[in-house]
Amino acid sequence: MSTTMSAAMNRALPLLAAPVAFFAAFFAVPMIVVVSSSLMAGGVPSLGNYARVLFDQYHWDVLAATFRIAGLTTVACALLGYPLAYYLVRVVKSAALRRTCVILLVLPLFTSNIVRSFGWMVLLGRNGLVNDALVGVGILDRPMRFLGTELGIVIGLVYILLPFIVLAVGNALAAVDPALEDASSDLGATPFDTFRTVTFPLCLPGLMSGIVMVFTLAVSAYVTPALLSGGKITVFPMLIFQQYSTVFDVNYGGALSMTLLVMTLVLVGLAGWIGNAGASATGRKAQ
Repeated sequence: MSTTMSAAMNRALPLLAAPVAFFAAFFAVPMIVVVSSSLMAGGVPSLGNYARVLFDQYHWDVLAATFRIAGLTTVACALLGYPLAYYLVRVVKSAALRRTCVILLVLPLFTSNIVRSFGWMVLLGRNGLVNDALVGVGILDRPMRFLGTELGIVIGLVYILLPFIVLAVGNALAAVDPALEDASSDLGATPFDTFRTVTFPLCLPGLMSGIVMVFTLAVSAYVTPALLSGGKITVFPMLIFQQYSTVFDVNYGGALSMTLLVMTLVLVGLAGWIGNAGASATGRKAQ
């Protein structure tokens, strides 16, 4: 048995070499460089860079704005993406139409974020299509300022990140056996009860994975906030970019990067724990 396992390992090692080398070159080594540089100040080991970040109220304000925008973007994507995914999986019966809808959904992902953000700059301008439509139907009396506001940034990020949560939820819904929903209905459950006790708990892992993807991408977004903020709002990735590209302070930039990474991981872990607790509670209640 041990000889067979050794032979299998010998055959697997060449296959693992390329992925391990890729991981080391493009993730492990850059991460080590960022961490080590963040712990240096004036050529000597120091925690001074982290002290500058953590004891400056300005950084906390920027961090709060970053997480607020990411949170609003995530909530909006979840509220819009779940019904859309449900419609594509459960309502659309034609496979050809479903494939067409999915293609239209993911097609913008093949376009640069810069191009799409510039497009939203035009649409959200005072004389843009959005303001013209809102004024034309009587919702607004005069054009509303979207550019340079958190609302404008959230709109741009929702447009860019919505496909991720739709695809995640759609895959989870497609894996739910319709026979389970039919059995729930046969036992006298209403459509809402069936959704609440059967469909939603089973696709909750897909929803949570989509939420994590959207939140992490929104937290780390640079191009869209930079263009749609008009210089009036600063998010953490913009501070990091300034330190690396303008100030050339890689030590301070590394501390900013690690602070954002740790804060994001903490929030993602907390969200995952809450999601697992909620799923367990829902499952026990359904039983």
